[in-house]
Amino acid sequence: MKSAYELAMERLEKDSPSGPALSDEQKTQLAEVDNRIDAKIAERKILSQNEMKQTMGNPAEMESINARMQQDIHRLETEREEQKDAVRKGA
Repeated sequence: MKSAYELAMERLEKDSPSGPALSDEQKTQLAEVDNRIDAKIAERKILSQNEMKQTMGNPAEMESINARMQQDIHRLETEREEQKDAVRKGA
């Protein structure tokens, strides 16, 4: 007999089947994309912190720097997902 968990997992798989299994090469490529984008995000945060230190006392300028940093991070996260989708599709 199957457990309730196994039955639930079968129903879930029927409702929304998962994609094909990833190869080891694809997993490696996905990890490389994550590492590369994480490094870019960290670099951007450090640069923003340095800029903020130089503008201490000017809240408007600090807010502008923070807004640019958030935009850059959002852009990098979008880039990450696009690159990962390309790897998953085998492009």
